[in-house]
Order: sequence, then C-alpha cells, then structure tokens
Amino acid sequence: MRVAPAFTVPRTAPEELTITWVGHSSWLIQIAGLNVLTDPIWSKRASPVQFAGPRRWVPPAIEFDRLPPIDAVLISHDHYDHLDANTISRIAERYPAVVWQAPLRLGAFLKRRGARDITERDWWQESSVGALGLTCVPAQHFSGRTLGRRNQTLWCGWTLKSAQHSVFFAGDTALHPEFSTIGERCGPFELAILPIGAYEPRWFMGTVHMNPEDCIKAVAQLTSAQQGRRLAMVAGHWGTFKLTDEPMDEPPAWMRELWQTANHDANDLWILRHGETRSI
Repeated sequence: MRVAPAFTVPRTAPEELTITWVGHSSWLIQIAGLNVLTDPIWSKRASPVQFAGPRRWVPPAIEFDRLPPIDAVLISHDHYDHLDANTISRIAERYPAVVWQAPLRLGAFLKRRGARDITERDWWQESSVGALGLTCVPAQHFSGRTLGRRNQTLWCGWTLKSAQHSVFFAGDTALHPEFSTIGERCGPFELAILPIGAYEPRWFMGTVHMNPEDCIKAVAQLTSAQQGRRLAMVAGHWGTFKLTDEPMDEPPAWMRELWQTANHDANDLWILRHGETRSI
C-alpha cells in the first residue's frame, strides 16, 4: 500500500529528522538540513535490462519529479536492486552538485553515469557533507553485477550523525558480529534501518540477508551500546521486489510477532507503508 509522503520541501530545519520510504532500500532521509537518498532505484525492474528481471510490485512512492533538492546519495553496494544505472544518471543530470558517498571501487561506475563529486570509503572511514558526519561501516554481503566481477567492489552500511540526530542505515547484510562495534563506535542511534526481507531459502540467503530473527539479534547488539537511549528499528528491504521464496507479506508480520515476543516497545518498531514519512 502506498500513502502520500509528507517530507518537507525544500528541506527540514537543521535540528529536525524525517525519513520517507521510497521502497526497498531507497529512503529519503532529511537530516542536518540536507536531503539524503540511500540506494536509489526508480526503475521498473532491478535488472540490467527493463524487459526482464525482478519487477516492482509497488511503484516508487515518491515520483522522481517531486523529489526535493537532493544533496547527497549513499550507496551500499553494486547489486541491481541497490545501484540502478538509470536512476544514477537521472539524479546526476537533475542535481549535478549532489555529493555521492560509496564504498571502495564504485566511483568509476558512478562517474560514467554523470556523477561528479564522488567519495569512496573503506569500512570505518569517515567523511562529511555539510554538517552531516558519515561513517562507512561493515556489512556481511557480497558484490558483483556480473559473474566475472564478483567481490571486486566493496559493500557497506552507513551511519549519519548531525548535532541532534544519529541514524544507522545497515544497507544489505546478513547478521554479523560487527553490529555491537558499530553501536559502540558510531552510536548511540535514534533509528536503525535494517533489512528484513529476501531471506529464503536460508541455505542460500542466510549468509547474505537477515530474516526477522536475525534482526532481533542485531537490535540486541546495537542496544548494548545505546547508553540507555531508546532505539527505533526501521524495517527495509521488503515488499517492493520479489527476490526470494518467502511470501511478500511475511517479513513484516513475522517481525511484529518477534518484536512483541522480545518485549520490545511496539512504538520502537517502524514498519512504514510505501511513501510514509515519520519525523523526530
């Protein structure tokens, strides 16, 4: 289900934080007075061609022409459902001054699609855009858009920190032991955007994608470094593309069930509808 987004145009005040779910791992995050996109994909398919491959079940919840002025784009890795060549070209043409933040060895791909201001980062390296601090953090995944280029570029998550707010975007990842370290080094966080879908069959997907059980464990690791502050988990990477075997509506239902069983506050689990905006 899509709802009308309610982000601020052209930008929020520096002390405000809003997030809007475009779909899958594409988020519009308004923080530090900036408009930030993560893993933007506006194409109809997550594929090298638009006549075959995984097709969107839900259109992008923000029409491209109605985006606010984009200041920065964060890329987690090079898979087609996270790094879309057509969308990169459209953003670079519409917003030539946008700052691109990417893991190692993805800069050349972005440059060929028209991106100009590109920063590549290894795990734990920091950078900034205006008053927004960014850290490239570990993830457990893999890369490669073709069989011959597997793992030649890096994959990652990102942390975003302003004077008032802190967000963790985990990118695309399996459960791994570095969640605790991310919380200790870069937290505490108000929001952690974690992937909850594309997890079946486990013999194949378990080493690269989290399921809701893994997300509960990741939240426990992150919470250990929260210094008593509340952490809201935001569910991503589900409900947009049919990539794996589980039913499309299973991840959020299972996530809510496990969240309740773990005695977490229901208000701290954010399962947004496509297009939904929430603010802090």
